[in-house]
Amino acid sequence: MKNGTLYIVSTPIGNLEDITLRAIRILKEADIVAAEDTRKTSILFTTYDIKSVLTSYHSYNAKQKTEKLVKLLKEGKNIALVSDSGTPGISDPGVMIINACIDNDIVITTVPGPTAFIPALVLSGKPTHKFMFEGFLSNKTARRRKQLEEFKNETRTVIIYESPHRIVKFLKDFIDVLGDKEIILARELTKKFEEVRREKASLQLEHFSQKKPRGEFIVVF
Repeated sequence: MKNGTLYIVSTPIGNLEDITLRAIRILKEADIVAAEDTRKTSILFTTYDIKSVLTSYHSYNAKQKTEKLVKLLKEGKNIALVSDSGTPGISDPGVMIINACIDNDIVITTVPGPTAFIPALVLSGKPTHKFMFEGFLSNKTARRRKQLEEFKNETRTVIIYESPHRIVKFLKDFIDVLGDKEIILARELTKKFEEVRREKASLQLEHFSQKKPRGEFIVVF
């Protein structure tokens, strides 16, 4: 029996219009769509009248689900993988099933589309010819400060993800370790309340100490 194909499908990071025609077609044709957040993906399904079978695939069940999905792929099923938003495999558990498919000689292909850090980089105004993406830093203060230390002599633009629950702690550590320099914070990109703030870290800290942070942050410096 011929193996099925795993499709890595990029989905909107906010505005639901930011999806490709091919992504919609693949999601409709897939036997199964494995989603990091089925509630969020259900909204996308309703918007574009997608009726494929939807199953959860997140960090808490990835190991167990990977085995089941690989088995289905070997049975000839085509599976589309989608993340919470953006491109699967970037700072999410998608890398586990991707590697499992590589190990089992299962065809993998991508359906390119949105990813949060590229729009944030472009909007930041910082140099784009050389940059590094670090994803999420540690949620442990000592480890996070050590990671920030590694950027002291970095000449490339650095991009980091940070949660709204930790952004104030991150900014305090940033100032202590790297100094009070300009830092760009982008949030809610492509959504109604999109915000890109470009100012010194101390001013960012003052702002978000007084105003409750909402939405995942992309940090650029």
